[in-house]
Amino acid sequence: MSYLNDVLAMAEKKYADQPEFLQTVKEVLESLEPVITKNEELYKKEAILERLIEPDRQIIFRVPWVDDNGQIRVNTGYRVQFNSSIGPYKGGLRFHPSVNLSIIKFLGFEQTFKNSLTSLPMGGGKGGSDFDPTGKSDREVMAFCQRFMTELAKYIGPDTDVPAGDIGVGAREIGYLFGQYKRLRDEFTGVLTGKGIPYGGSLIRPEATGFGAVYYAVEMLKYFGDDIKGKTFAVSGFGNVAWGTVKKITELGGKVVTISGPDGYIYDPDGVSTPEKIDYMLEMRASCRNKVQDYADKFGVQFFPGEKPWGVQVDIVMPCATQNEVGMAEAEKIVANGVKYYVEVSNMPTTNEAVAYLKANGVIVAPSKAVNAGGVSVSGLEMSQNSMRYSWSAEEVDEKLKGIMKNIFDNSIKAAHEYDLGDDLVSGANIAGFIKVVNAMLAHGAC
Repeated sequence: MSYLNDVLAMAEKKYADQPEFLQTVKEVLESLEPVITKNEELYKKEAILERLIEPDRQIIFRVPWVDDNGQIRVNTGYRVQFNSSIGPYKGGLRFHPSVNLSIIKFLGFEQTFKNSLTSLPMGGGKGGSDFDPTGKSDREVMAFCQRFMTELAKYIGPDTDVPAGDIGVGAREIGYLFGQYKRLRDEFTGVLTGKGIPYGGSLIRPEATGFGAVYYAVEMLKYFGDDIKGKTFAVSGFGNVAWGTVKKITELGGKVVTISGPDGYIYDPDGVSTPEKIDYMLEMRASCRNKVQDYADKFGVQFFPGEKPWGVQVDIVMPCATQNEVGMAEAEKIVANGVKYYVEVSNMPTTNEAVAYLKANGVIVAPSKAVNAGGVSVSGLEMSQNSMRYSWSAEEVDEKLKGIMKNIFDNSIKAAHEYDLGDDLVSGANIAGFIKVVNAMLAHGAC
């Protein structure tokens, strides 16, 4: 049995109760087979894979807080500091009822390679809670955030671990979290990213994940002799990531015909393509109703309750919502519709089986850890601005983001070619991110 298979077998036994984490471990390690085989003796001696899949530390804590009726509520908080070989831990905080250790570990593992791809000095981490901000008053959200940060503050810092936002953690939550950290530590530092502009945030950070995804898609299309102009897109979600994606696609001449929510999806044949329609996505998110039907009611387009938008015939599919929203049934529809490009924007939106099916049927798959690295890239730029006590213009940040996304695509293709994998963007991204992290781990010795 090979070293790779030994480690996968160990992982399947050890993490059998963590399906999301096990899914990403399998996906990444299996795609690294040519690299691991080439360096098997060294990696085995140094236990590289065992060290890579085991977080540096996992912090789990109780979060008691008081609701508006005076009732004490209790949630669970998490911070998984996965790997700091190339920089301080960096990754978002997710507040959502689905949050558990498996999901946080999967996100932190992915974040390690994503951050490596950016070429910025950031390690991988992730955190959050099963707290649900939906339907809570501002005072309740503030109470929870302050109590969450009271515990988290013991483990983070600008040179140790720099959290950011994720699902359920937007500008409001970051503001409350930062204020509590500042109160506890009596210092003003860049300990969180995604901050408001008046207190150290970076311009275009809300748009960055979506913008970066489209910049990656532009490079991908260019490489394959294609162009974004005139292309039709199916997008899922309607939050910040989907909004930035829709906005930039429209600016560059593409047309997004779907967005979705937990209640279903809308089909807009004219495109989500006017400033009024694009801005309304922000209104829907701010309303906390979490219903995409509101768009259909306002603009008079079709709404498909309880369905996903993957049966719509388009040129490019870009899932922007959450993990595993595309399984085999959805992948079969995508292939049947003749879709050529499948661009993952949300974290791990596709099951491993569905990814394999798409690739086997000639669909070009762009992986999330490369595609959605724009958000953390601008977070890294925010960290730099905070360290310098300086701020760049929106145009400067945008140009830096474009350059980072181009480098990510170029390095992924280069890695795939180096290991005779053709134009496999999934394996190329995994290999490019892995090699940088592993070389740093080797340089640091047994730690």
